[in-house]
Amino acid sequence: MQDDVRRQPVPRHAWRIPAGLILLSLVPMLAGGIRLAELSSDPAVTPANERFVTMPVPVVVHIVCATVFLLLGAFQFHPGLRRRRPRWHRMAGRVVAPAGILAALAGLWMAVFTDLPAGDGTLLMWIRLVFGSAMVAFLVLGVVAIRRRDVVTHSAWVTRGYAIGQGAGTQALIFAPWTLVIGAPSETGRALLMGAAWVINLAFAEWVIRRRRLTGRRTAPSGHPAVRSAGPHPAAAAPPAGAAATEPHRATADQAPSPAAP
Repeated sequence: MQDDVRRQPVPRHAWRIPAGLILLSLVPMLAGGIRLAELSSDPAVTPANERFVTMPVPVVVHIVCATVFLLLGAFQFHPGLRRRRPRWHRMAGRVVAPAGILAALAGLWMAVFTDLPAGDGTLLMWIRLVFGSAMVAFLVLGVVAIRRRDVVTHSAWVTRGYAIGQGAGTQALIFAPWTLVIGAPSETGRALLMGAAWVINLAFAEWVIRRRRLTGRRTAPSGHPAVRSAGPHPAAAAPPAGAAATEPHRATADQAPSPAAP
């Protein structure tokens, strides 16, 4: 059955999924690279960089882990890699999930233990704490689910976690036109716009999750249901007549894409 799954055709446009996710994360990754280059050059402390220069470790952890999470995690959404290279998918997931958790924890550390920069405020700090904590919780729940072989639940949780991790890219898309058309936002406006970006990403993630579930109820090209039992195929080992099913149905790994799998 695994060979049949791997031979299933993959649409040519499937590469647009990781390509789009990487494109969305380019701005925050470039900004992070510039910040790392600045820290490596022993810069003079200024009001603009004081919170980074005086406490560089969480900054470096956040940037490096977030970059790994966004780049490697994007390829976890490619259906061809997931179906035809399941081992690669699992190995990559063992890197993606810890990287995302560390990136979120480092961001939470900076939000709590560093001075607020100009333009930020208490409202934005609390918004960061809420979404950063949610990202950690979603990724941990995803790991716990896959340890139970619950692929569908795992996929849903890590998709939500990845959506939060992509918040900076969506924030860049929102801030650029807003600044050009309306001007620089106020402290409160900045906080609300950043929060809106995370909400938009989570709403899109929920749409993707719902779409997967609807697709999972349809019939696969082979004629068998897309959501199958983890046990033998019914044609190979049919239970005796009148026997009750004892094992719950579980989704196969090819049915639900996810950015992390242990």
